[in-house]
Amino acid sequence: MPSTIRTFIALELPPSLISLLAKVQEDLQSMGLRAKWVRPENIHLTLKFLGNINPTDIDNIGGAMVDAVGEIETFNLVAEGIGVFPGIKRPRVIWVGLKGQVQLLFAMQRLLEDSLAALGYKKEKRPFKGHLTLGRFKQSVNPNTIRRVLQEFGDLTIEEFTARRVMFYKSDLKQTGAVYSQLQQAVLE
Repeated sequence: MPSTIRTFIALELPPSLISLLAKVQEDLQSMGLRAKWVRPENIHLTLKFLGNINPTDIDNIGGAMVDAVGEIETFNLVAEGIGVFPGIKRPRVIWVGLKGQVQLLFAMQRLLEDSLAALGYKKEKRPFKGHLTLGRFKQSVNPNTIRRVLQEFGDLTIEEFTARRVMFYKSDLKQTGAVYSQLQQAVLE
């Protein structure tokens, strides 16, 4: 086993939503938007990126995850709208936003941060912005193209879904892209 493994914790997305997000990616590509597109099966809602951890910490992290989300009941979110980080002038990431019971998503993420901080994992300094990354820009993009995309897709409602499971994943970086393997899960009641 390697000395460290790359890991993150994410909210599981339903297959129907993944299929619809893949269609959105195709539509964006047909508009001439060039990006390194996230493979549909890898689209997820990151709650906490842990980076490289010692494999012996898997059970402790999984336990902290289960404890953190144990009081959270299932809740509904809506994949809606498209945006870019950090902004239109120099976009690096194109994403789909979230609406619905986002206050529960944010509460769950804070509980997770606190639980993992107790294990020595640093809290994220930037505020949590729940989103679904569709692609990353490796080259500069014409701001007019981004404006056109945001106008066309900004009000797009993709699908309402129920948050049911939080997943702890290992990420293996390969030449063909990242491959995610489930380490543990926590089911929302």
